[in-house]
Amino acid sequence: MKRILLGLTAVVLAISVAGCGKTEVKDDGAAANGAPASVGTKTLKLAFNQSESHPQYKVLAEFGEKLEQETEGAYKLEIAPNALLGDQRATSELVQSGAIQMSVVGNPIVENFNKDFAVIGLPYVYDSMEHQKEVFVSGVLDELFGSTRSNGFVVAGAFTAGSRNVYTDKPITTPQDLAGYKIRVMESDTMKKMLDYMGGVGTPMAQSEVYTAVQQGVLEGGENNEVTYVDLKHYEIAPFFSNTQHLMVPDLILINAKLYDGMSEEHREIFDRLMKEAVVQEFEVWSDSVEAAKKVATDNGATFVEVDIKPFQDNVKPLHDEVTAVSESAKALYDAVRALAR
Repeated sequence: MKRILLGLTAVVLAISVAGCGKTEVKDDGAAANGAPASVGTKTLKLAFNQSESHPQYKVLAEFGEKLEQETEGAYKLEIAPNALLGDQRATSELVQSGAIQMSVVGNPIVENFNKDFAVIGLPYVYDSMEHQKEVFVSGVLDELFGSTRSNGFVVAGAFTAGSRNVYTDKPITTPQDLAGYKIRVMESDTMKKMLDYMGGVGTPMAQSEVYTAVQQGVLEGGENNEVTYVDLKHYEIAPFFSNTQHLMVPDLILINAKLYDGMSEEHREIFDRLMKEAVVQEFEVWSDSVEAAKKVATDNGATFVEVDIKPFQDNVKPLHDEVTAVSESAKALYDAVRALAR
């Protein structure tokens, strides 16, 4: 009898504790027991491979604050920076499985799920940063971004990572200026082809090896955005930064499909609106970071060279033809992106 009484007491205590605990909130923001959604919070864990000082982190943090406020606490964003949750490929798989809710990954990661994503990562598919921003917010990518739903995630939005440009020991204003110049590119056959078509000699190599390779004459230069150029102090070994703007690879914000589709209509509308605002804001924050980096480089002797990009665009056209020949949908997407440049 004593054991029975002790058992009943334990059950009563367990029920009492459960009643005092945090109410579970479903993905749609409605509490599991029918109570108002504001009594609980759904935490969205977001994997990010850069530091807290990165422009994208700052924008995402503000997005999270607004999301929590406008959903009255139904959703809270928790960012894990510095690749704490793994590399981009690993975190995309975590989003698919629902182990985490969101991640920021480079466009090539998502190309593995739908080859049409290669279109928005082509060299010279964008004429300028303004063109890229227009593509990201215009709605022409909506169908593409939803096409991975069967893979367990959708793309909530796209951030710019700036434009990649050539830097070396002289101004590069025409394809002929690159003749015989070995320029470091990302370790990809497509990137090597791109630089070769641009007029130089694409040389795949780890980013960490570029400084020494240029010093030793193994390379004549590299290609990247202004922020990385300054962070790695490449202005010391390649003082002419030519604005070839040959590549603007998007960074994509992934969200678990089940979670996203499970949001209430109201919360999904808030999420989508705030994400679009974040995309626009990120372009502004990135531009500020570029200007700050350019000042540091200029103060250290670098020269920034304006470039007429049309000859380079014409030279890489074979890569465009190769990618758009894969499917009718790829060609249609390409045409829609290019139409916004006019």
